[in-house]
Amino acid sequence: MAAPTGPAEPTPAPPVDRRAALKAKSRKAILDAAADLMRERHGTGFSVDELAAAADVSRRTVFNHFKSLDDVATEVAGLMLVEVVDRMSAHAASADREPDTVLADLVATASGEHLVPVVVELFGILGGGPQPGDREALLMQRAFNLFTERMTAAMTRRHPGTDPLAVLLLVAAFCGGLLGFVHRWIEETGAADTPASRRAWDRLVGRVTEVLREPGT
Repeated sequence: MAAPTGPAEPTPAPPVDRRAALKAKSRKAILDAAADLMRERHGTGFSVDELAAAADVSRRTVFNHFKSLDDVATEVAGLMLVEVVDRMSAHAASADREPDTVLADLVATASGEHLVPVVVELFGILGGGPQPGDREALLMQRAFNLFTERMTAAMTRRHPGTDPLAVLLLVAAFCGGLLGFVHRWIEETGAADTPASRRAWDRLVGRVTEVLREPGT
């Protein structure tokens, strides 16, 4: 008869890389502090010393993680974009709304009610003026590329009977139309979130929709 065995020895936890953990913690502190400062000041009007103080790290630590304030701002904006676009794609795929055509679903998701607050927030955080700089233009481009990618996935899931390539092309054309008019909308409205600016946005979305339905008209 086999001797009774005792309780199994617990599997030892993998060793914690304390240096890597501290590095990740300081990087997150820098990004969180930068996001707060960008929201407060509507842009990147702060120094490395101010950022270091807000993150409770040294100036040297900031430069250990990032080459410049522009690099910090770019990463902060990128993280915000992912969060915003994920909310938008979740809305697009919501089971609370009955599926319509792919184009109608895109129009509903990209309405002024939903996108104007997002564009205004991004514009304010980036500190953009009437004529966007290279960084603002690049980040806006990144925003719409991300929006296109997430919306393509959401629309493909929502319309399983539609040719995936057709969905991809339609979403790309629609989002390209939004990117094509966003700076014109900013110039016309001052990037303000008002009932009038939302109506102006919806008119431009309607124009994109008309062109996609009847190209060349």
